[in-house]
Amino acid sequence: MTTLRIAHAEPRPGRLANGGFHTRGYLVVLADDAGHRAVPIWMPGAGDLADLLERPADQIVTDGVPAELTTRLLGAARARVTGVDVDVTDAGAAELSPAVTVARIGLAGPAGTRQVTGDLALGLALAAAAGAPVRLADAVLDRLAVPVPGDDLLTPFLDRVPPPPARPGRKRWPLATLRGPRPRYEPRNLDFADGLDRWNLDSWPGPDPDRPDPDRPAPENGSAAGADAEPDYSAAADGPSAVLSSAVPRPAGSAALVQAMYADDYRGAIVTFSGEIRVDALTGQAGLRLEILRHWPETREDHGLTIASRHRDWTRYEITVQIPANADLIRFGTALTGAGRIALRNPDLRRTGPGAGPETEPR
Repeated sequence: MTTLRIAHAEPRPGRLANGGFHTRGYLVVLADDAGHRAVPIWMPGAGDLADLLERPADQIVTDGVPAELTTRLLGAARARVTGVDVDVTDAGAAELSPAVTVARIGLAGPAGTRQVTGDLALGLALAAAAGAPVRLADAVLDRLAVPVPGDDLLTPFLDRVPPPPARPGRKRWPLATLRGPRPRYEPRNLDFADGLDRWNLDSWPGPDPDRPDPDRPAPENGSAAGADAEPDYSAAADGPSAVLSSAVPRPAGSAALVQAMYADDYRGAIVTFSGEIRVDALTGQAGLRLEILRHWPETREDHGLTIASRHRDWTRYEITVQIPANADLIRFGTALTGAGRIALRNPDLRRTGPGAGPETEPR
């Protein structure tokens, strides 16, 4: 077993560009100082641990931190927390998380020593409150730890923050999806060499999703509409291009094939999203789309460029906008409403100036 130091319990996303503060969870970092490596953990509920780590030395936190009270009660009973061993319950786990761990909390007192089990957040909070060591099996540490050559044990792991959860049933464009490791402020896979990796297919109801479509059968047995139904839209990579198309003759609502990324490095700048587009004949409303999400998920700016279906040859289009200083996310790609097919190749998103700029037609 290797003893680890609880280096951080950082609320994320934390301070927002508008001066507000939002906490969706905590990025906890366990440091192996001797080995110059660390293990990141995303924990939705680690507020007590964060409070304990922020307290001044030798100060007791008495407000809303049960772990602190627990250690004082143990002390009154002449018992103490001797250490917390973090056990992994899934041998194939690719990362440390509350779902695949259990904390074995060591206790010593007049009756002897023993271990009790608890969840990871409780175990780490008790260790912080009692000043007890946290230990992890050497084999697990060797497999999951990340080398950290410098003293900054937080910034290297900011890309481990997961995306916000989906909000089903909202009659609006869905919040940008950021799957897997957090993209670090730059577009990825623009040549579609990795298929649709980093690109997401989003679809949503029309302006009145609660009104039944007379041309569509009602769901049986009161089941939710669309739970097992054929999707109305589909997306696929086709060589160096990506294709968004309807999957049924009369698709409901709209769809977008988009890539999402954090806006940090683009705030205040003019950006241009461009791409070569080709649409099939008789395609409904289709074109480029650029979204800016601010104060997520409350505010969204949509910038779209509809392309006439008569332009069936590859044609480059572009949208130029200024990214607000308080932007959180940028989404860019293609959108389709109704039947048809739109293909995108050679997409590009880049800074083109420091001031405001117009949306433009084909070039």
